[in-house]
Amino acid sequence: MSQTEVQLIKSSSVVDGDIVGMSSSKLSGALPAISGANLTGITAGITEVDNWRIPTTYSTSGDAVVTSWERNDSNFEVIGSGMTESSGIFTFPSTGKYLIMASLNANATNVQYIGIVIKYTENDGSSFTTRAQNFDSAAGTNYFVSVNTQTIFDVVNTSTHKVRFHTNVQGSTTIEGVSTAQRSGFTFIRLGDT
Repeated sequence: MSQTEVQLIKSSSVVDGDIVGMSSSKLSGALPAISGANLTGITAGITEVDNWRIPTTYSTSGDAVVTSWERNDSNFEVIGSGMTESSGIFTFPSTGKYLIMASLNANATNVQYIGIVIKYTENDGSSFTTRAQNFDSAAGTNYFVSVNTQTIFDVVNTSTHKVRFHTNVQGSTTIEGVSTAQRSGFTFIRLGDT
């Protein structure tokens, strides 16, 4: 088709049409509005984010469940409905695959190991299994130690699939907690559907 023939077509004369093999650089003018009503396989993105912390400093030894928690209330807003906690056990707000990131800060003297452990249950707390863990040590006096670990947990049932956090230390160690900043605690992020 010659350039002259193209110029003779009125803009209102083509109602519907297919353009095959035309590059985007040849298109111009206003495009019609496109509705996403018929699109499938698209999710809303991140629908749950929550952040909790140990609010006070305390001493511990051995393998111990952390039971003192508070939700971060310093310039943080939960996305979604958030986690719920009872006696150190956390319940998920909805099914899905969750990224769980935990951090622990401690002050210790001559301690071989200081660890943070994420444990999970798939039977509503009848038994817990280690899901992720990490350790450090303190080879001198009043050493500050920072330990981090993370895991992805597929929550297929919110009634049975839960988590809790443990400290695991050799000897007496001071766990560093504070209620005005994130020092020791964790973050949950729902990545997608189960």
